[in-house]
Amino acid sequence: MKKNEKNTLITGTIMLILFAVWTVLIQTVDVQAVGQNGTDIGFAGLNVWFHKMTGVHMWVYTVTDWLGLVPIFICMIFGVVGLVQLIKRRSLLKVDKDIILLGIYYILVIFGYLIFEMIPINYRPILIEGRMEASYPSSTTLLVMSVMPTLAFQVHRRIRNTKVKYGIYAFTVLFTAFMVVGRTVAGVHWLTDIAGSVLLSSGLYLIYHGAVRLTDKNN
Repeated sequence: MKKNEKNTLITGTIMLILFAVWTVLIQTVDVQAVGQNGTDIGFAGLNVWFHKMTGVHMWVYTVTDWLGLVPIFICMIFGVVGLVQLIKRRSLLKVDKDIILLGIYYILVIFGYLIFEMIPINYRPILIEGRMEASYPSSTTLLVMSVMPTLAFQVHRRIRNTKVKYGIYAFTVLFTAFMVVGRTVAGVHWLTDIAGSVLLSSGLYLIYHGAVRLTDKNN
């Protein structure tokens, strides 16, 4: 195993461990009944202070919610790429390894999201359409930060046109930054929910990235 690939995999694993530690801390540090209907929130002092500072901006929530369809569309594009390769090559083993790993990666991201939907760590600071919704980790932030880097990574591997490549790089960075900042200040998540998404998505992506590079070296 080459040093760079090994370091990437190790860093990704460390990020996932930090996410697990962060999840435990959220349930044990400064826990107060300050959430909707008196639900417990960890790091209550920090979360309440930040929420009061930013306020609630439903228009930001609505915009970022709709823009959350962009990474879903990107997932569908790569799904079509894999399906076309499967049909043409008539064997799953002949589909590009990085596309197969990408499919597995997307499944893991969805699995992570579903786990926390079924086992809520905490709830949003406000009601959404009159309902309490799970808030940790921020699902939109997780989706964006998990999928958008894969777009840049695949573009780097598959597109030779420099202008197109750097144009997509710029779009990826700006879109991701807008979505994460927007979701942070919209007031529909606690600050710790955003931090949890950053840790989880970063860990998963780095492991995917390292796995693809390792596969390249072994071919």
